[in-house]
Amino acid sequence: MGANSSSISELPENEYLQKLSGSEPISENDPFWNQLLSFSFTTPTNSADLKLLEEATISVCKSLVEKNPRTGNLGSLIKVFLSRTKELKISAECQNHLFIWQAHNALFIICCLLKVFISRMSEEELQLHFTYEEKAGPSSYGAECEDLIEELLCCLIQLIVEIPLLYPCQHTDSNWWKWLCSWYRGRYSGGVTSALGYAVRDITYSISLEAVTTLIVFLSCQLFHKEILRESIIHRYLMHGRCLPYTSRLVKTLLYNFIRQERSPPPGTHVFQQQTDGGGLLYGIASGVATGLWTVFTLGGVGSKASAQLEQCSPLASQSLLLLLVLANLTDTPDTPNPYRQAIMSFKNTQDNTAFSSSNPHAFQINFNSLYTALCDQQKSDQATLLLYMLLHQNSNVRTYVLARTDIENLVLPILEILYHVEERNSHHVYMALIILLILTEDDGFNRSIHEVILKNITWYAERVLTEISLGSLLILVVIRTIQYNMTRTRDKYLHTNCLAALANMSAQFRSLHQYAAQRIISLFSLLSKKHNKVLEQATQSLRGSLGSNDSPLPDYHFWEMSDCLHFSETKLRHAQDLNVIEEVIRMMLEIINSCLTNSLHHNPNLVYALLYKRDLFEQFRTHPSFQDIMQNIDLVISFFSSRLEQAGAELSVERVLEIIKQGAVALPKDRLRKFPELKFKYVEEEQPEEFFIPYVWSLVYNSAVALYWNPRDIQLFTMDSG
Repeated sequence: MGANSSSISELPENEYLQKLSGSEPISENDPFWNQLLSFSFTTPTNSADLKLLEEATISVCKSLVEKNPRTGNLGSLIKVFLSRTKELKISAECQNHLFIWQAHNALFIICCLLKVFISRMSEEELQLHFTYEEKAGPSSYGAECEDLIEELLCCLIQLIVEIPLLYPCQHTDSNWWKWLCSWYRGRYSGGVTSALGYAVRDITYSISLEAVTTLIVFLSCQLFHKEILRESIIHRYLMHGRCLPYTSRLVKTLLYNFIRQERSPPPGTHVFQQQTDGGGLLYGIASGVATGLWTVFTLGGVGSKASAQLEQCSPLASQSLLLLLVLANLTDTPDTPNPYRQAIMSFKNTQDNTAFSSSNPHAFQINFNSLYTALCDQQKSDQATLLLYMLLHQNSNVRTYVLARTDIENLVLPILEILYHVEERNSHHVYMALIILLILTEDDGFNRSIHEVILKNITWYAERVLTEISLGSLLILVVIRTIQYNMTRTRDKYLHTNCLAALANMSAQFRSLHQYAAQRIISLFSLLSKKHNKVLEQATQSLRGSLGSNDSPLPDYHFWEMSDCLHFSETKLRHAQDLNVIEEVIRMMLEIINSCLTNSLHHNPNLVYALLYKRDLFEQFRTHPSFQDIMQNIDLVISFFSSRLEQAGAELSVERVLEIIKQGAVALPKDRLRKFPELKFKYVEEEQPEEFFIPYVWSLVYNSAVALYWNPRDIQLFTMDSG
């Protein structure tokens, strides 16, 4: 870094970095910092280049780790950064804007160094690097600031929540903006807000992104521990003391960053272009650092072509969402619940005029319509789906708002598409999508309304052309497909349970089921029936083998004695357990069918048609001890409509059969159907949910964070294939 380095490969020999990591203390007032912070190499934006950067600077970092306790140069660098940010706040009174670029560059170096420090030492050791005190002289870190870590963390949060105020489209009345506009008008003619707007937005965007990234790095100590951190120095700083009052503003800003999806400024759009008259003060300042600095702002490098992915995404939005998820999943301390989670649980719509509860000081308001739109648009990413889950599960205001939307299909369709492409998604993303559906189906209004939303030409559904189908029928099709995929591939009981629970919640409100949806319900039961027979045969053969008899009759497996079970090997016992699982699923499917028949039979002639067409499937379960009760209603319906069809004669058309079913649905005496308790399932997080969510969130950070790289060999929290 510094003016003499133009590529990553030259960094180890860079004289400024060598001095930074050398044996001599450098005062924060030394002119050295102006030279160090005027670096001019293309900043890496992908994992490969970031790996090269880390490898190129590892000798510098190791030297700094070794010598910093005696030199305190890391602390001096941080103090330089803190002083630049203080100047940023009073920039209207200062016409030298070099500190704007240097503040960003200083933060970039701090972030790179911190990442290495944190990966190589404990938090207690890290803290020692922030507490150097110069013995010779009155100036010492301990005297000038109570705690350098806390001051840096607080400064980063202030940058995140206050820098957006510099966006010209939002706050053109600020003194800083007025001064810059006045200066620009004096130098150039033409549109101030168009050209100058890019320059100001470039500055604010990049500093905000770097501040968010540095906070993530500060929290990354979790990556290097197998166990969940419940006592952390950094966590304590963020949840107590000077950082605590910023909780709601930080959460709100991160959410708005996600909502706005501001893309990084394109290359070549900044206003600081060289003029024929030699330029002025501002150009003179910019020219020395623009080569390196603007590559940071544009995420691609001067003269390089930005990738299509970077052009389509918003690094600040993505990084802000990751930081929000990390903060929301910090573990509670014995005396303080996580304030960031409290803020997420309690924020309200800007149109909600009710008073805030005095019990939660972190509540705030946000535009729910904008939030809803962003959530609908961003569900292709794991982190957006995880955010949606958190909001629906933890914030009753958001859940109520979402369920009241008349365009609920905009949210549900992306979730269904995630499940439809289950083989392309990681298991965690699928789980989150399924749980979101389960939470939504807890509401009867949702279960009714989805059958009133008619969709046309669902292009991503490949099994069959669906020119017109209700959202409810499509949901049933996708969930059933997920169950079938799970049965043949992953065989995950947890996934089965959530799929069936969602169908069960909906079953009483099934309305006008599409004929293909009705067929798939019965086809799933057929698949389960075949699997049941196969597992039963395997279990029976296992018992015969254990008893040494292949010919003598066995009692029904439901009445096997414990003495019989003692003969089971581990493999044979697994057959019995598999049989129990498959019977639980079959029971659930029968209850779903029964719930529809008893509550909305007259609304679903296609289901009755499919039931009659495959009536033989249900014969074996009539006298089965696990299903006799639930089979009474299904058997009654099959018998009733079969009789009416026989009376109507042979060779009936499909249309005629459906007509007879519709007429029979009115004539069927409802009091003959046995009443069962309403099927209602509610999602409840398991105990210690952090054991699942914290590794999941950090796997998302590891795989998705912009401009961050960690050596996979150092990661302890999760295995590389767990994300």
